This record gives sequence, structure tokens and C-alpha cells, in this order.
Amino acid sequence: MIPGSRNLITDVPGIQVGNAQDALLKSGTTVLTADQPFTASVHVMGGAPGTRETDLLAPDKSVAKIDALVLSGGSAFGLDACSGVMDALRAQDRGFPVGPARVPLVPGAILFDLLNGGSKDWGENPYRALGRAAFDSASEDIKLGTAGAGAGATTAMLKGGLGSASLVLESGATVGALVAANPMGSATTPGDRHFWAAPFEIDGEFGGLGPDPAAGLGRQLPSRKIAAMTRQSGGAVLPEERANTTIAIVATDAALTKAQCQRLAMAAHDGIGRAIVPAHMPGDGDLVFAASTGARPAANPEAELSSLCHAAALCLSRAIARAVYLARPESGDLLPCWAAP
Repeated sequence: MIPGSRNLITDVPGIQVGNAQDALLKSGTTVLTADQPFTASVHVMGGAPGTRETDLLAPDKSVAKIDALVLSGGSAFGLDACSGVMDALRAQDRGFPVGPARVPLVPGAILFDLLNGGSKDWGENPYRALGRAAFDSASEDIKLGTAGAGAGATTAMLKGGLGSASLVLESGATVGALVAANPMGSATTPGDRHFWAAPFEIDGEFGGLGPDPAAGLGRQLPSRKIAAMTRQSGGAVLPEERANTTIAIVATDAALTKAQCQRLAMAAHDGIGRAIVPAHMPGDGDLVFAASTGARPAANPEAELSSLCHAAALCLSRAIARAVYLARPESGDLLPCWAAP
């Protein structure tokens, strides 16, 4: 397996991604869409998810395909980004046909970035407009790091961000991951230089420092994030509770059913567990969508699914590290960036 030409989820043919963010808000939205409606499912392993229309992605639900997926900051406010994407799709006469009407199907998930130092005193929810802008900007080129849904993301010790990575399998199928990394845990080992995902790095894509040579890691869990959020809240809340999330999408051009997409999403969560310590905590909303464009029929679907699941987990680990590695400093940040800790 080797990375695609861009090392992005848009190496999957037909997939496009758009970002929109507001520097003062320190937040934003990311939208994934495709040339045609696509099959998708989801798996949630965090204890505090925030979602919209994810129930319809269960294999036993009647909807076969959807039009877009949304990752957004803004906590529950950010779910309104899906409405902006629906507006854009409706303007293009896209959506599920119900007689003469068309209903765009846009599941989404959010992360908590309300206490990250950005201005949150809006008079009108800004996320609908951010969703529309992100959809309108969708292309094969993606800005990573401090962008889109990762614009205000944080990890335990460093700024988080938006990351992506891809792999092309020997079968010819392509797998890609897109992630907004905002976990309770850390993407780096103590000292903030080495990434937990280092064993899976390809061609120095997040610094090339290799694995941390130290042993016995993970027994202490310091968090600059909790301290900073406590200061932001005046000590009035417990920010470690329901104030985090890693939300992701894995996609492939291999033809998969909804049930197979769900299995792909489940396997991809291993990528979170390998790249973030700790992961899938009660205060995280960790969630992975899986999408299949169906453009490439598999000769042996069951055999190929195992390879796809493994590749999805590898891509997601690498995407998380890239999200943190590419984050850039901005005015008012509460946490340092990996490049300038």
C-alpha cells in the first residue's frame, strides 16, 4: 500500500471536500461530498457524541445513499452547518426524491470548541453560513491543520486541527481518512515531540522523528487543555466532561454495502486508539463515518473488506498526527502548536 498522489481523502475518485472557518470565532466546518450520492454508515465509540441524522445510516434503515457529510466545530450549534449544506444541495436540485420534492440527506457530527479563546458572542448562529460556504468551496484540494472543522480544535497538550491521509491498495482500491482532532487525550508522547502514530508514518509526513524511545508511557495524563478551558470558564464548569471529540470520515471507491461501511467505520476507530492516548473516553464524542462511492466493484468483496478496514485504520492514525503537525499559531491561542511548542 502506498499513499495516493495527494495523500488526502480526495485521492478517492469522485470525493470532494470544502472548508470554511472564522479566525475570530476560532471555529469552522468541513464538508465532504461526491459526484453522486454515496453509501455511508457510522460508528460511535465516544461517550459524548453530538450528531445529526446518523440513525438513518444504520444498515437496517431504508435510506440507501446520502449527499454529503459534515464535520463541524461549535458543539450543538455546529449541527446547523448541515442546514447550510442542505440549502446548497437544494439549490442544485440534489437530494432524495419524494414525488416532486427533493430532500438532501446530510448527516453530521460536531466537536466542542466553545472554550478555546475565540469570540463566541454571536447574535445569530454562524454555522449555517459556514456550512454553505464549506460546501460551495468543495474541491480535491484540502487545506489541513488550522482549517475547517479543525480551526479551533485542541488536544490535551497542543493545538489540534484537520488532517487527512490516503492509501492505494494492491487491489487498486483507494482508501482515505479525514479527521478533526479535538480529543481529551494527546496525539503526542510526553515532551510533545513524538507522535503516538509514529510507527505508521510514511515519508516523514508528520516530522519523521520516529517513535518515542522511552518506555512505560501513558501512565500520566497531563492536560494543558483542561487547565486552559478551566481558566476560560472561570472555573464554573468541568470542561473535561463532554468537551472533547475526534470526528472523522473514512472513504473508499470500493463498492460496499451499508453494513460493510459500518464495519469499515468500526475498524477505523483502531486508528484513533493508536494515535491518541487516551481515546474513546466518556468525555469524548469519538465518531467515524464511512463512505463508499461504489465506483470500483470488488472481485472478492469479503476478502477485500479486511484490507480496506486495515487501511482505513492506518490512514486515520496518520491523519490525526498530520492534523496536529500542520496546526499553525494564531492570535489568542490557548495552547501551543507542535511546530512551536
